[in-house]
Amino acid sequence: MTQTSLMLQMKGWAKTSPNPIAKFIRNNWKQLNRIELPVIPVLHPLLFQVHRSISQLSHTLVSRLYWLPLFKSQIKGGKRLYLYSGMPQILAPLQIQIGDDCRISGVSTFSGRWFSQKTPELIVGNNVDIGWQTTIAVADQVILEDNVRMAGKAFLAGYPGHPVDPIARAEGKPDLDSQTGTIHLKQNVWLGTGVTVLAGVTIGENSIIGSGSVVTKDIPANVIAAGNPAKVVRHLL
Repeated sequence: MTQTSLMLQMKGWAKTSPNPIAKFIRNNWKQLNRIELPVIPVLHPLLFQVHRSISQLSHTLVSRLYWLPLFKSQIKGGKRLYLYSGMPQILAPLQIQIGDDCRISGVSTFSGRWFSQKTPELIVGNNVDIGWQTTIAVADQVILEDNVRMAGKAFLAGYPGHPVDPIARAEGKPDLDSQTGTIHLKQNVWLGTGVTVLAGVTIGENSIIGSGSVVTKDIPANVIAAGNPAKVVRHLL
């Protein structure tokens, strides 16, 4: 008998049996289920601090001694790179060049288009932040210049992965070159949470893209843009 089936039998017994113990469990289940150890002043705050310190130390050691060297073996550059929450998933073929002092979430994906004429390139400048659950799909090039900030769940869609024609798509054929393009985020660009940038788009220096926006066309420098499709809503200078 497996542990699961034993637990199910015990649960069924407690719910249906005329046994006095089963009746007691049924009548007092809510109270029994709410039993908890009271907070002990000094002890539990101290235990919390110890727990947090051990967690932070173990995370730092795993990141520095395992995830970071693994990831850096697949890229060029990356001085003083900071990875958090693991290691980004790299779906080949893809050449990755990363500048200095960047911060990248391990819960992110970098992929290259399999049917490119040349190996796709992800080029990341200095002091760039790539946030949690970000996906960067590179057709030929994706360029992130210095000081770019990308909040969580951003999607840079340099290629779609499937053709527009439904028959070709059903047959598993690849996307077409006409569906792909370079994505270029210039210096100091900031993408809010959940921003999607489509193939062929350039976003100018210092511009900010509002959360949840879909950028389908080039955005000029020094503006705030938002919406689906994203449009300029304010000039910064």
